[in-house]
Amino acid sequence: MAPRRDAPEAASVPESAFGNGPGVGRLTRRPQFLAVAGARRKWAAPGLILQARAHDERQHPRPDEPSVRVGFTASKKVGGAVERNRARRRLRAAVAEVLAPHAAAGYDFVLVARGETVRRPWPDLKNDLATALKRLKAWRDGVAMSAATAPPAADGRPDTVSAPLADTEADPATGGDRP
Repeated sequence: MAPRRDAPEAASVPESAFGNGPGVGRLTRRPQFLAVAGARRKWAAPGLILQARAHDERQHPRPDEPSVRVGFTASKKVGGAVERNRARRRLRAAVAEVLAPHAAAGYDFVLVARGETVRRPWPDLKNDLATALKRLKAWRDGVAMSAATAPPAADGRPDTVSAPLADTEADPATGGDRP
């Protein structure tokens, strides 16, 4: 058997991976997922289920980890391996665009893929996540970005405020536009 390669020590996504906003850590262990589910705070939308749990003295990130952590799950109800992987990729991309800049600090989140996650139009999936964050009272308005870190606007100039969720964006899982 080949020797096991050790994973990076911190199970977090660097700030640059999600663009603007704070880094987002990952939930990796079963007890972490169970603790979020045990909080019984969730919102079900057609494209996903979002579960949330505020940090407390029993379960919280280490001081060197980001204050927002996310876990992803997709059961066999979603489909075969290809569909489950695509659903997780789409959820990760939605987290990068919606949850990373807008999630309130001090929460753990679990995103559960549903059968519609793969087929749901990209703007609708992002709006599902935004609505779920607002319903769970874990939404914070995006902070103003500096011109150096802001993504370029459609006309090529840097935009200094976070843009609203557009209706015509490329789906990161397929690389093309979704109708």
